[in-house]
Amino acid sequence: MRFSTLMPLLLAAGVAQAQFGKGKGNQNQNAQNQNAQNQNAQNAQNQNNNNQNNNNNANANALALDPNNVQTNSQNDGLADAEPGQAASATDDANFINFCTGETLTNGLQVKAGSCNGIPMGKIPASNQMVSAVMINPVNGDQIAPNLEINFQVKIANLQAGSFTNPDVTYYAAPQDLQGGQIVGHTHITVQDTGNDANPTEPLDAETFAFFKGINDAGDGQGTLTATLAAGLPEGFYRVCSMTSASNHQPVLMPVAQRGPQDDCVRFEVTANPDNNQNGQQAQQGQGQQAQQGQGKAAQQGQGKAAQQGQGQAAQQGQGQAAQQGQAAQQGQAAQQGQGKGQGGFGGKGKGRRNRFASRQFVA
Repeated sequence: MRFSTLMPLLLAAGVAQAQFGKGKGNQNQNAQNQNAQNQNAQNAQNQNNNNQNNNNNANANALALDPNNVQTNSQNDGLADAEPGQAASATDDANFINFCTGETLTNGLQVKAGSCNGIPMGKIPASNQMVSAVMINPVNGDQIAPNLEINFQVKIANLQAGSFTNPDVTYYAAPQDLQGGQIVGHTHITVQDTGNDANPTEPLDAETFAFFKGINDAGDGQGTLTATLAAGLPEGFYRVCSMTSASNHQPVLMPVAQRGPQDDCVRFEVTANPDNNQNGQQAQQGQGQQAQQGQGKAAQQGQGKAAQQGQGQAAQQGQGQAAQQGQAAQQGQAAQQGQGKGQGGFGGKGKGRRNRFASRQFVA
């Protein structure tokens, strides 16, 4: 073969080999790139799975009771050291976390048919931070004109007032909490008609009230809280009470059983004649004084009569029938005076008693 023919053939073979080798290199590179992409995708998927598992574990932990929160006395019915008449406590190994299973849940609602609330009671203050209240308007026995504005006022110690959650969807939905050691919450004013008597002997119907107001502000900053009833009240006898709650409307919880109450009540009267009580008392005093005066006069006159009788008898012995006649006249006159005055004194007493009875009907 001539040289001129061999050279083109060798050149063609070299080009072909070069192209073939280059293509094979590209395929290897592509394979490596594909493997890297697959590895990255797998790693990403694994990471996502791990994240999902972590989230699931977190959610599962939120629904689990932390062993550090188990209260072991809830496992004790208390009868071992009980005094006579004390009842056995219910027990549970897990803080009663499933106590409401199968029951209608409160779930932040005011369920009139009754429900079960699984929310913890919450934080309890120290005994030197217990809530205490006193009504300052009206005061016990006050008389108030009908259908006029009334500012009910209560002063409360150891309450961080002004925290009032939405009672339509958060009723009993969170535990009692503290701020600076004091309960965070608010109070209410509730007024009930006690009927025809300021001091009823039967419990009032808790579903019936003349006025109710939750106070959702912090008051004057010194513990005094006010609820205003612009329309006032009709005539009658009433009881007004404070009703103090934590933020989510549950009654405030105290640390010890032996204590003073956290709320206060007073009785008052709404009347168009607010001075009747005072007039009645004045009438009683005046009539009592008259009765005492009448009795005193009758006693004095009776003594005078006895003295006159003694003198008359002495005169009868020493002076005769004329003295007897004088004695008789004196006795008759003294007797008439004594009898008349005595009847007047008794009448005074009788009249006073009747007025006192009538007056008591107006005591609030």
